[in-house]
Amino acid sequence: MPVNKLYLIGMTGNIACGKSTVLAMLANHGAHVIDADAVVHKLQAPGQPVYDQIVEAFGSDILSEAGGPIDRRRLGALVFSNPDELRKLEQIVHPAVRAHNLAWIEDIRQRGGGVAVIDAIKLLESGWKAHCDAIWVVTCQSEQQLKRLMQDRGMSEEEARTRMTAQPPQAEKVAQADVVIDNSGTLGATQQQVDAAWEAIKGLV
Repeated sequence: MPVNKLYLIGMTGNIACGKSTVLAMLANHGAHVIDADAVVHKLQAPGQPVYDQIVEAFGSDILSEAGGPIDRRRLGALVFSNPDELRKLEQIVHPAVRAHNLAWIEDIRQRGGGVAVIDAIKLLESGWKAHCDAIWVVTCQSEQQLKRLMQDRGMSEEEARTRMTAQPPQAEKVAQADVVIDNSGTLGATQQQVDAAWEAIKGLV
């Protein structure tokens, strides 16, 4: 591998399609991985500038307690049913996440490169495609999304459907994909797709 050669995969897909599962599989193959949602959690912690901006924009009612962490469920209830409020939140969060991820990429490059993966639900909407060598999209059936949101995240059916309809159709992401991972089947079937796609890029780095 050439020194400092970096192959950057941008991975996206709609909520509850299984991006975290695919990300873990890529990590097991040796890829450097970062989950934008985990970055958001970090940046929204009390004491961070993003935390202060969100509380100023949406009020202290979104906090779990005075001065405490942001209650993501309360915040979600405010923004996912109101496109203007969602846009307001994204204008606060996205620039900070972008700066964090760019610094992460540069650190990997300086440490010798390799394959790096950014997992972000708004990857395409945030302009990351221009930075990536390939776009991977993880998909599944809408019925599976609904079931996972209700069973795994404890959402009501109404909450789950609101989250799902707040996002662009999966087909819009698939249309921009270099690799599509269909996570509708078994874990083994998903693993086979990831393994095949990984083999295809090994020669590129």
